[in-house]
Amino acid sequence: MQSTSPAFKDNARAALGDAQLQRALASVAPGLAARRGAARAGLPEFEALRDLGRDIKDHTLAHLDLYLEEFERKAIQAGSLVHFAPTAEDARAIIRKICRDAGARVVTKGKSMISEEIGLNACLESDGIEVAETDLGEYLIQIRGETPSHIIAPAIHLTQDQVEADFRRLHTRLPKDRVLVEPTQLVAEARLILREKFLAADVGITGANFLIAETGSSVIVTNEGNGDLTQSLPKVHVVLASIEKLVPTLEDVSTLIRLLARSATGQEISTYTTFSTGPRRAGDPDGPEACHVVILDNGRSELLGTDFGEVLRCIRCGACMNHCPVYTAIGGHAYGWVYPGPIGSVLTPALIGVHSAGHLPNASTFCGRCEEVCPMKIPLPGLMRHWREEEFKAGDTPLTY
Repeated sequence: MQSTSPAFKDNARAALGDAQLQRALASVAPGLAARRGAARAGLPEFEALRDLGRDIKDHTLAHLDLYLEEFERKAIQAGSLVHFAPTAEDARAIIRKICRDAGARVVTKGKSMISEEIGLNACLESDGIEVAETDLGEYLIQIRGETPSHIIAPAIHLTQDQVEADFRRLHTRLPKDRVLVEPTQLVAEARLILREKFLAADVGITGANFLIAETGSSVIVTNEGNGDLTQSLPKVHVVLASIEKLVPTLEDVSTLIRLLARSATGQEISTYTTFSTGPRRAGDPDGPEACHVVILDNGRSELLGTDFGEVLRCIRCGACMNHCPVYTAIGGHAYGWVYPGPIGSVLTPALIGVHSAGHLPNASTFCGRCEEVCPMKIPLPGLMRHWREEEFKAGDTPLTY
């Protein structure tokens, strides 16, 4: 994905003047924050779980080499093939070969920010493969030629009227006089269209919220069920995840799941929480014939043991964005790369360089709300200050912002 982070100030100015975007942000973001508050209030041990979750992630990152080896061993025992990708280019090459070997013509995808990070869709499409996003939000932005504007709600910047207009423009096989005034009607139409893709897919690609070293399993957390169809219907399933998604045990992942849904959407648990371990076994009624796990580094290992290593605790809940006065004013696209909001203001300089993304850690009021709501207690304001210091040392700090 091409970065426009150097143009952050121009991006932000345009976002503030975009009346449609402002309507979309005003109607959605506050609701996510409110639901998170209610879920937190309903769980007396929430703060204790945050401490436990932080400790689990810190322990895993401190022993990441051991847990990566254990995950690989257990995944291979379960019948999976494990691929380690040092760079985005390596990950693209690995997945491209898997698809070529499978003779893939149609690939379905579950929501994956890592696939956005490595530019996977364009790579596969250059081989003549049809890539179908199956998460509803990802499907909406795919048909518009856009990128996600939020980690868990990629189409948060769109209004219902825009979605209806896009469906009428593209779904021309359906009756022109059909009624699309309710969200449920829009969802039903998307499912109708995507069902054909699920049935035609040769390869299914999902991300992973967690990888479990104890069992060699991957975990996806969704509310639509598209992830389950993506990984169970095609003959080949590819899991694409980054190194920090490792957790040691099933007990550990259970703790983190209790934090994830509450922090992300205010649910006690998401509608679908799916554990997958290897390909279909003899006697299984469904599942893929082959399972590949592609584990991406792409600069993350360089953060281990540094001042910025704590950012790798992130479980991608999006709570920091939902409570950030900057993000809720300008949305995600203004940040110019894959990861917006406070987490993006720390992670993006680490992955593409502070010279390219130096505006982002400066795009903060330092109100501290992001750290206050982060389930992993990542000190995001402090890490943004560190990036400001690094920018100053490099001589990139302008006289004024």
